[in-house]
Amino acid sequence: MKILVDTNIILDVLLQRTNFYADSRAIFELTEQRRITGCISASGITDIFYLVQKEIKNTGTVYEAMDSLAAIFRIAPVYETAITSALSLRWKDFEDAVQYMTAVENGVDYIITRNKSDYENFTIPCYSPAEFLLFLKATEDR
Repeated sequence: MKILVDTNIILDVLLQRTNFYADSRAIFELTEQRRITGCISASGITDIFYLVQKEIKNTGTVYEAMDSLAAIFRIAPVYETAITSALSLRWKDFEDAVQYMTAVENGVDYIITRNKSDYENFTIPCYSPAEFLLFLKATEDR
């Protein structure tokens, strides 16, 4: 099972956002245990670096965090076709459109995000971390 983990989920863990940390961290753990294949888009990595650096202001620590992400998650390439397809979608949030088209082009089964409404009515199912954990448990219990 291959998932694309949206930027907000990665930030929940790296910035230890209290309300979201536990479920988002569980997604990391599933990926570390290789129970699922977790991916982050290449464009998301640059956004994550920038946002974490802005928050913690310690470049060394941010690079260590990025090294850890690269060890846990696969980095999904963002091809020119993902960008042009994202542009044609005309979504309000272009970054989400790029994430979605990257997921499509990289054969992702599910997108894990806290902004599910940004991905409605498309072919790849989206789950919040909590919903995905319940879904995975139900799938494994069968």
